[in-house]
Amino acid sequence: MVTTAIAARQRTVVTVALCAGVTILTLVSLGVGPVRLSPVTVLDALFGGGSDVQRIIVQDIRLPRAILAVAIGAILGLSGAALQGLLRNPLASPSLFGAPQAAAFGAVLIIAVGSADVRSFVLPVAAIVAAFASVFALLAIAGRNASLLILILAGLAISSLAGAATSLTMNLSHNPFAALEIAFWLLGSLEDRSFRHVTLALPFIVAGAAILMSQRHAFRALSLGEESAQSLGVDVGRLRLWAILGVALGVGGAVAVAGAIGFIGLIAPHLMRPLIGYDPARLLVPSALTGAALLLAADIAVRVIPSTSDIKVGVLTALIGVPFFLYLIVRERRALGGGVA
Repeated sequence: MVTTAIAARQRTVVTVALCAGVTILTLVSLGVGPVRLSPVTVLDALFGGGSDVQRIIVQDIRLPRAILAVAIGAILGLSGAALQGLLRNPLASPSLFGAPQAAAFGAVLIIAVGSADVRSFVLPVAAIVAAFASVFALLAIAGRNASLLILILAGLAISSLAGAATSLTMNLSHNPFAALEIAFWLLGSLEDRSFRHVTLALPFIVAGAAILMSQRHAFRALSLGEESAQSLGVDVGRLRLWAILGVALGVGGAVAVAGAIGFIGLIAPHLMRPLIGYDPARLLVPSALTGAALLLAADIAVRVIPSTSDIKVGVLTALIGVPFFLYLIVRERRALGGGVA
């Protein structure tokens, strides 16, 4: 009883600390750029004070970027924790299993045919449909009781197929400037985003997050095994479909406005498990907050790292995420006694 109370207090402290961290990073994000602003100036401009230039910089230029960083990082962290709970696999993440790559293909296809400028809602819809198809294909190929090896191979196949389809679309593009624009967009960036992009992505991200959060108790039951979950009244097939729909909506909406930003969903739950525990239901919110903090920090870093050209935030998250992923593989191999599942 005492141990349970201590654990609950620790979870509360961690969650409050994460909220404070996200708030501080948001203020830093609003103050970093070609024109440096202090936190006091940022707060003043945010609530209508300061000069006209300061209000334009904070409210119109940097605020949409910060909102998207929080929302996209949160949905990626939440999706990663949900997929790891659904598949009961610590290596599961949207990027590992091809969902962002498939969403990027759907969005690139729409950009290449010129429909994105005609009807703005077509781009996120295409990204969401492609992300939904990729996660559904993963579950269909790997099966219910797939091993770690089968899951990774299926994810790599789907990711490679989506990447090849994206390259083919760029290759067949008649406009070289459009192909170049698509190439930069695929690197993942929050630069020059406006409230139009926020309006475009946020409904899908919020809907995806709400669906995943509504299934948190089912994820907890599923951690005991499918048979135990079914005995507790969980419809595992329906849970899988709801999780797929939530991940596809959230990741599709995020990729539609920011391109492919990987590894946030993989890293965030792993950073929280030593502090929160292994309960999938309790891991969702801290993972979302951690994802938001990670993407905010990465977006700040690309603006302060000295370089002759802009560093894309998707490139930076990949540089950090790949070594972390390799570390997880080595740790899993050791846990399995040196073999592979």
